[in-house]
Formats: sequence, structure tokens, C-alpha cells
Amino acid sequence: MSKFETMANEIVAGVGGVSNIEAVTNCMTRLRFTLKDVKKADENTLKNIKGVQGLVNKNGQFQIVIGTNVSDVCDEIKKLGNFSEDVKASEEKTGIINAVLGAITAIFQPIVPAICGAGMIKAVLALATTFKLLNTADQTYVLLAMIADSAFYFLPIFLALSSARRFKCNQFVAAVLGAMLIHPTFSGLVAAKEAVHFFGLPVKLVSYGSSVVPAILIVWLASYIEKLANKISPKSVKVFLVPLLTILITAPFAFSLVGPLGSFVGDILYVVFDFLNNQARWVIPVLMGGLCPLFVMTGMHYSFLPVQLAQYATLGYGTLLGPGMLVSNLSQAGACFAVALRSKDKEMKSTAVSSGTTALFGITEPALYGVTMPLKKPLFCVMASGAIVGLFAGLTNMRTYASATAGLTALPVYICDDLSNVRNAAIAMVASIVISFVLTYFFGGVGANTEKPEAIEDPNAKKETKQLNNYVEIDAPVSGEVVALSEVKDEVFSKEIMGKGVAVRPNEGKVVAPFDGVVSAIFPTNHAVGLTNAEGVEVLVHIGLDTVELNGKHYIGHVKNGDQVKKGDLLVEFDIDAIIKEGYDVITPVIITNTNNFVDVIETENKEVNKLDCLLKVFR
Repeated sequence: MSKFETMANEIVAGVGGVSNIEAVTNCMTRLRFTLKDVKKADENTLKNIKGVQGLVNKNGQFQIVIGTNVSDVCDEIKKLGNFSEDVKASEEKTGIINAVLGAITAIFQPIVPAICGAGMIKAVLALATTFKLLNTADQTYVLLAMIADSAFYFLPIFLALSSARRFKCNQFVAAVLGAMLIHPTFSGLVAAKEAVHFFGLPVKLVSYGSSVVPAILIVWLASYIEKLANKISPKSVKVFLVPLLTILITAPFAFSLVGPLGSFVGDILYVVFDFLNNQARWVIPVLMGGLCPLFVMTGMHYSFLPVQLAQYATLGYGTLLGPGMLVSNLSQAGACFAVALRSKDKEMKSTAVSSGTTALFGITEPALYGVTMPLKKPLFCVMASGAIVGLFAGLTNMRTYASATAGLTALPVYICDDLSNVRNAAIAMVASIVISFVLTYFFGGVGANTEKPEAIEDPNAKKETKQLNNYVEIDAPVSGEVVALSEVKDEVFSKEIMGKGVAVRPNEGKVVAPFDGVVSAIFPTNHAVGLTNAEGVEVLVHIGLDTVELNGKHYIGHVKNGDQVKKGDLLVEFDIDAIIKEGYDVITPVIITNTNNFVDVIETENKEVNKLDCLLKVFR
């Protein structure tokens, strides 16, 4: 049995067996499952499988980070059962923004390889002309340029197909609706600039080649029309009547309303891009460079792709994804190499070297989930490095001219008539690796965090040793059921990205001070409060998940930043029932945000706590 077969069998067992898998597919580094019952997945078992870099469980889509061998593992899993590839998120209630971003991500994921492949052909052509290997008059050049441009010119058709899969309508009917936008006859009408009417409706003559938004909106509309046509069509004529009605009803709206609306969105984006490019070109690379790891964790980075393509269509170049993701990805590599050099743990050394190498070529999930995120401080070093070099990228107006995976091999997409652009990209690449390496080496806390303790034969000896050390008790700020942090449905807490701790499912809407100290931070929405005691322990009490979206509704704050508080003082009141009714989970993580400054954090063994019962012990 090959190693991929072994991994496949272990993963299938870990997610609850063949019978628990509804659908499975993969992207560049992750297995993506739709499970019938997510609770049957054993996360601890899965994390301990050799080759598994991390887990993401978001909105019902269960993702397992594998790395560059993910397709081999996925192929072996598919052999074990007749699984669908239509991986979807859960049908649980989500906000409209999450729903939109989720749809965009799902639509663009299958298209990314085609766009990147075509983009790299453009990059190769740029290199070939720069070094006089080809000239633009050569037939080879013309044909290669045609091949590369096809991915972008016919983008409305690709988007229509992928959108149909997302919106659950006929893919080939959708392809027709996408194709009509770029049909030569319509392109001729656009070029002629003469008034056109369709069923009496005025048609706005817009060039839809390389457009993004119109095709998605049109197929979304068509999905509802198709459902209606299915309901009203007799069974004997459904095979032709449903697609006939779908196309004939959708098309007039597409040309007269939906398509122009999408074009209008593109015009707005152009204004925004133009403003940022002229007035604050540094903003986007700094934000993308600093926050890219968080976008990757959530899969949100795919959501920016349509905006990037809109940049190419309106400006001829891109600044949204390329520069920021480039410096962030190479910062992951630099951090991994620093961890490999400083760590005394052989397994971590090996993981860091391999993950850092893949990060050099733009594949960062192994580095993120296997090295920097588990160690925490290196992740902050990566984000700092990304923001610093992102500022350089913005100030020098770095830009890409084609899509490519943001790594060392992406350098050709920065080639243009202005050779300073590719020079600045090369400088940014080197700077990202070096700065991240230096920050992680000196400030990443690597030596302590990655060195395994001496083996202890008796597991109880560990507990006894800790009890001999000094520790600080952190009392419960709320009353309720104690829940392990790993069970909190938010990876920022469950993966201990912010620090160790525990969660409480409150039975009373009051948060009190767990010790004498100072209010170091309280959010304007009053949903979270940070406190620091005399021993330097920093505690975050986060009341509910995603409750920042309530904008302070159902919360009453009784303190402000800088206030001195006594143990038991009332900090925040909140309405549990009202928050739950709004659709939010009130579970309250209590986190030691400076965990790395201490030996360990141990939670109470009690399943229920009252306010001011001992909740955590922080060992010094």
C-alpha cells in the first residue's frame, strides 16, 4: 500500500468513514469535504496523521490541509467511494456578506488553475521578448498570445459554467448565456455603436470580454428562472421547454439590466482603483501583505480574484493580489527557515524546511498550519514582514501584468516596459525572506516553543512538577458550563492563535473582573474586554462569536480603557436570549493572550463554574 493510500484510509476513518462523506474535492493544498455529520470527524485523530498539516472547519465545509500532494491523496479517497465533487458549505444561517464571499470563492476556485496557467504563458512571452528570443511578429508569439488570452477573453463562459454549479442550474444553458455576451455578432453591435433594442428593451452596448460580475449575476438570475420553468413545464416537454424559457426570459434582462449593472460595478471599481493608485497606492499592498495569512485561513483570498481581474480589465495591470500576496508568501518562507535553524526539535526542523521550500513557490498552507500558526509568534513576524515590504511595494508602485501563483516563479509577471517594476519585485522578494527570517530568529520565541521537554515516564509527574511552580489563578468572569477551547467554532480561538484558555457557555448575562487589575482594552461594541493584572497576565474575555457584527446591540459596558478594577467588579452586561435570537453563539472564550510569556496554562477540571471560581492556572 502506497503512502497516499495509507493517508487516504486514515483520513476517511478520521472523518467518520465512507458513509459520512457526501462530497470531496481538492484545491491546491486542501482536501475539501462535505460531511453528513461534522461531529463524527475526530479532529485529534486527523491532526496526528502523518502528512496532515492542519484542519479548517468553517460553515460546515471540512478542510484538511495536506500540501502539494493533495491531489494524490484525493484520488485515493475517491477510489474508496462514489462521492460527489460538489462540495458545499452548510445550510446554516450565515450573514449576507459571508454568503456572497462564500459564493465568489466557490465560483473562482475551479477557474484559478486556468487563469494562472494562462498568466504564466504571458509571463514567459514577456521574458522571451525581453531577451530577444521572440518578437511580436513571430507566428509562434502570436499563437501563444492567443492561447493565453483565451483564458481571459472567454472568462464569461468559464464563470457561467462554474456559477451554474454553485447555483445548481444547468451548466450548458449557463454556458450559452455566458457565450452570448462575447458572440462576434454582439461584439460587432458594440463596435458599431448604434442603438439596439431587444423585445422593445434598450440594450446597453458593453464589451463583456474578460468581464467578471455580469456572467455571475446573469447565471444567478437564470437559476431562479430555471426553477420556475421546471415547476410550470409539463413532463413531456421539459427537455426542451425548460432551457427554452430559461434562455428567452434571462437574455433580455441580461442585455438590458443585469449585464449593464455588472458593468456599472466595474466602472465603480475603476474609480476606486484610480483613486488609490494616484492618492494612496501603498494602502492595498500593506493590508494584503500584513493580513494575507488570515485571508488564507478563511479561504477569503479567492474572494479578491474577481476584483483583481477587474483591475486587469480596466487598468491593464493588477495591484490587489500580486504584490501583497508575494511578500506575505515569501515572508512565510523566511519565518520557516528561521524556525528550522533555531528549533531543537527534529520533527519541527524537518517540517519547517519542507514548508518553507513550498512557500517559496507560493504554496503557504503547510507553512501556515504546520509551523507559523501553531507557534504563534512566527505568524506575527510574518504579518509584520508582509506589511513592511508591502509598504515598499506600494510606494514603488509594484504591479503585475498577469495572474500567477505568488512565489519566486512569479517574477516574470512583473516584466513590462518599465524595468524598474521587475527590479522592485526582485528586491521585495529578497527583503521579505530576510526581514521575516530576522524577525522570527530574534523575536519568534522559537527556541522555547519548539523544543520538546525531556521525556517523562510517569504522566502524573508532569502535573506534580507544575504544582511545585508558582502560578497565578484566573477566576471565572462569567458563570456557566465550561467548554474546551478546541470545541469553540472559531479557528482563531480553537487553534489557540490568540493564546491558551478555556470557554464558558454563560447562564447569566454579566461579566465581572476575574482579578484586581486594569482594563487594557474594551471594544466600542462592548463584546470583548481585555484586562491585565499585577503579575502581567493578560486576559481577553470575548462574549460570543462574531458578535462584533451586532455593533454593541444587547451589550452594556460599565468600564472604559485604563480603568482600575477590583475582583468582582461588573464589567459588561449582555442579553443572552436576545443575542441568541439574532443568530449568534454566546459562548465566551477566556484567553491568556500572552501565553508565550508563561510556562503553561491549565484549565479547571470542573464542568460548571460560578463567577469567581478558579477557571485557569497560569504557571510562571
